[in-house]
Amino acid sequence: MSHASQVLQPSLSPARGLPLKFWLGGGAILAAIAALTFVTMQGTQQYFYSVDEVLNPATGAAGKSLRVTGAVLGDTIQVNAETLEITFDIAHVPTDDAEVQAAGGLAAVLHAAAINPTANHLRVVYVGPKPDLLKNEAQAIVVGKLGADGVFYADELLLKCPTRYEQAPGATPATP
Repeated sequence: MSHASQVLQPSLSPARGLPLKFWLGGGAILAAIAALTFVTMQGTQQYFYSVDEVLNPATGAAGKSLRVTGAVLGDTIQVNAETLEITFDIAHVPTDDAEVQAAGGLAAVLHAAAINPTANHLRVVYVGPKPDLLKNEAQAIVVGKLGADGVFYADELLLKCPTRYEQAPGATPATP
């Protein structure tokens, strides 16, 4: 071999036969992708809270984008037909599935929360058309931010009425 052919060969990684600069460049690209993914996920992350957790100052919920669940208190529902502003209160319900099932299921938990005079309540303000399922004892899942005034300003409102989907106590399941 001549001296010139030895000088023109790039340095190779012994393991793969690829130049070292390709390994370093590939590593830098992967590190950049990982960093961008991490930063993006941190900015869009939402927490799922109960009413008690949102009202606890130690949680630091004010100003954060949150998802909160609670039982709708039907007698607090107010609708402004001109502005489409809907205001209502939700009462605390547990967020742990095992606790909900131990208490008799979602319908029982929602009913108990709605009639419990000592349960914590959270005022919710939502602007949009009034959903048909917005009624007493419906499960509300609201996405938005807790204001400094203690009111939850919802951007999204999801409702579930378990009595429409759960079997009545003592009833037998329908057969297809």
